[in-house]
This record gives sequence, structure tokens and C-alpha cells, in this order.
Amino acid sequence: METTPSSVPPWLETLLTTAFFTVCRTHGDAARSECNMYCLDCHSDAFCFYCRSSRHQDHHVIQIRRSSYHDVVRVAEIEKVLDISGVQTYVINSARVLFLNERRQPRNSKGVAHICEICGRSLLDPFRFCSLGCKE
Repeated sequence: METTPSSVPPWLETLLTTAFFTVCRTHGDAARSECNMYCLDCHSDAFCFYCRSSRHQDHHVIQIRRSSYHDVVRVAEIEKVLDISGVQTYVINSARVLFLNERRQPRNSKGVAHICEICGRSLLDPFRFCSLGCKE
């Protein structure tokens, strides 16, 4: 599952367009039925904790989290399978994360030292992209 820096894995585009945090159709009545998992082996729809146990237990699964209504993934999970160099990371709840997709921002980057090369979002550090979606 390792990728070279220039290759794009087949699951990345699907990951970036998947709708997360919906209620699982199979386990909707259960307490942990929010679809916030993604299988890098199957690369299909998001699924819940219970679907992981029953259908993806031996697969490479990552958990998607939420920060200010935007989907993020922990760096520790994604850097094993994808080159994330150049993507801005943040520390949220004591974990280093990065955003899956760009977050719209007015293009007023006056006085901002670093901006995303794709969408123009201001960045905190000298990174090239604000998200995996902008790097893709």
C-alpha cells in the first residue's frame, strides 16, 4: 500500500469525495453508528464502527474526524500510506491532523506570508497546500 511521492493511490479521489458523518443504514439504531471510517482496501462508502468489525476487520481502515464542521484525518494514520509533504497540519485535541478538502476563505491574503497554491487560503507555516484535496 506504500506510494511513491509522485503517485496518487486509487483510493484518494474516492476518499476526498466521500460523505462522512451520516447515520449507518445497517446500524442506525446503535450508539456508534456514525459513518466516520474509510477502508483503503475497498475504497467505497464510509461506514460505522460496527461495519468495521463485521466487514473490514483485516483491512487498512482510517478514521475521519471533525473539526469546525470539516473532515480531518490524523497525520499518524495517513502518512503511512500517502505522501503528505507540503500539506499544512494542525494540532487539534492533542493530535496532529490535516484537512481532507479545502475550506473556502475570502481571497484577501494581504500581509499573509504563506498561501495555498491551489485555493489561496492563508497558511500558518511555509506549506504549499491547505488540504489533501488541494495537493491532489
